[in-house]
Amino acid sequence: MGLFISGVVPPLLVLLGLLYGGAASSSAPLPPPPPEILHGSYAGKSEFRTVNRKEFQSCLNPSPYLAINVSTGGAPLPDEAFVKVTVAGVLRPDASDWVAMITPSNSSVSGCPLSGVNYVETGDLATLPLLCHYPVKAQYLTSDPGYMGCKNAGCGKRDASGACKARTCAATLTFHIVNFRTDVEFVLFSGGFKTPCLLKRSGALRFANPASPLYGHLSSTDSKATSMRLTWVSGDANPQQVQYGDGKSSTSEVATFTQDDMCSISVLPSPAKDFGWHDPGYIHSAVMTGLQPSQSYTYRYGSDSVGWSDTIKFRTPPAPGSDELSFVIYGDMGKAPLDPSVEHYIQPGSISVAKAVAKEIQTGKVDSIFHIGDISYATGFLVEWDFFLHLITPLASQVSYMTAIGNHERDYANSASVYVTPDSGGECGVAYESYFPMPAVSKDKPWYSIEQGSVHFIVMSTEHEWSEKSEQYNWMDEDLSSIDRSRTPWVIFIGHRPMYSSHGGILPNVDSNFVASVEPLLLNYQVDLVFFGHVHNYERTCAVYQGNCNGMPTKDASGIDVYDNSNYTAPVHAIVGAGGFSLDNFPNNGETWSISRVSEFGYARVHATRADMLVQFVNSSTMEVRDQFRIVKGSSAKKTPSLIIQQ
Repeated sequence: MGLFISGVVPPLLVLLGLLYGGAASSSAPLPPPPPEILHGSYAGKSEFRTVNRKEFQSCLNPSPYLAINVSTGGAPLPDEAFVKVTVAGVLRPDASDWVAMITPSNSSVSGCPLSGVNYVETGDLATLPLLCHYPVKAQYLTSDPGYMGCKNAGCGKRDASGACKARTCAATLTFHIVNFRTDVEFVLFSGGFKTPCLLKRSGALRFANPASPLYGHLSSTDSKATSMRLTWVSGDANPQQVQYGDGKSSTSEVATFTQDDMCSISVLPSPAKDFGWHDPGYIHSAVMTGLQPSQSYTYRYGSDSVGWSDTIKFRTPPAPGSDELSFVIYGDMGKAPLDPSVEHYIQPGSISVAKAVAKEIQTGKVDSIFHIGDISYATGFLVEWDFFLHLITPLASQVSYMTAIGNHERDYANSASVYVTPDSGGECGVAYESYFPMPAVSKDKPWYSIEQGSVHFIVMSTEHEWSEKSEQYNWMDEDLSSIDRSRTPWVIFIGHRPMYSSHGGILPNVDSNFVASVEPLLLNYQVDLVFFGHVHNYERTCAVYQGNCNGMPTKDASGIDVYDNSNYTAPVHAIVGAGGFSLDNFPNNGETWSISRVSEFGYARVHATRADMLVQFVNSSTMEVRDQFRIVKGSSAKKTPSLIIQQ
């Protein structure tokens, strides 16, 4: 899901209706959104977004002394760096002066001769010519507090006696860079983000090794826990290897995608097809086999020709049918800059959640992670996938990182998505499935099930057809009917868009047709727990079906809510969409089925034995447990397990 900001005139409604049809194919037509919500609804959330629709022009009478110096000193860029960019030789500091980080350096900076309708998709209604390429980051020179007062003064010109004839000013900015393979250029503008004019370019800076193997992340291939898939990114098209265990190795399969694979519509190029495109390099994937469940191994990946990653330690999940499982789950994470820059689609809570989950992993008590939709929020600005992968590497390189697809990965016009919105920016699932190969049915059918410990997980796509008798519906029915509850007594159902949410929003978060089609399956097959995201908060229900509380929790000796599923009544639903995107608030009066509501960044951690499942929602900033509940079966209904963590 995304946020909305104001600033669009009513005629935009007509254009959006013509372009995207408005309604979901499997639900009743939605009313057209009011104009105040549309300005930032699809791809950009700040003034910086408007840069993508401007022509770079040269400024009048620029200072002849301007210079841009980068702290690398001319050396190639490493795989990650915080580089200092100093702009010097400014004669008259202006609050509208700013620096953009552009990649590749030969990107077009001319205007795109497109019609005004191009502004509609991105929410930008400016009338100036369009900029043909997306600046990755930008900072105003006022980020340096000494800039406007010229506290970093220099001299641009001296007379014969050595006296300064042209006093100049300078500013120093810090930019965080990761290796996205293409070269970089820092470009100085004045005129602000809305009316930029070009002042100076730094010249191209190249990465020392564009082919570096980077951003390795793990995923399970099946329920046996005897193999693990490693996926990583490199600028090298040749197969590489993962070396693991005691002398074992596996050769990678190599894939990529192109602009031709991105979705678009005839009258308006999508961001992914147009100004947001960035070459993804090559995506390598290799399977480590011959492993044992619940065991630790080391690995490294790469090749002698392009170099090797560091040696990393990872742990396999527990085998299905074993007694215990611990996992972390969240949705709607995205990424945020590690510098003062503004950039497309910032998710302010993502860094704290990533850091907190890394601490959880360090305890050795996390077997796997589930990220359930709205993964990177790149939404057609492909370079941002690299920044997201960099953010999660400390987590996803150590335990299985399982994902579900969301609207910001899949939805686009004419892409066969259930919901006809431009939320993926034209990626239409291609980038997501390339970076996160799950044990899915097949390409563009990203639903799957997997068993770990005492839990059977079923992961659906809310963005693909789910109506009764559809392929996905039939698969869910068959999968749920075939579960061996003596092996995996718990069944957890996962998707992106929720069935229950107290946060109504301007546009509905809950599709009643989705609920009517799929909810009966959950009850019929006695699903214990349901996790969704999409709404950016945490909310827990009673044991609910068709909006009614079939069962209510009771308090155990520690005051924790306990649902007794030895007398099953209905599933418990939990929204865990507080993984990073700006939070959604709750109404003052919650629904009768809503038991707990927390609007704070965080994640859920779950510990399941064969008879007891503890779920805790953790605030990512404080690591404090903000809600917790148990679902029990049999004798555990009367016991308080020792695994409960009070913080």
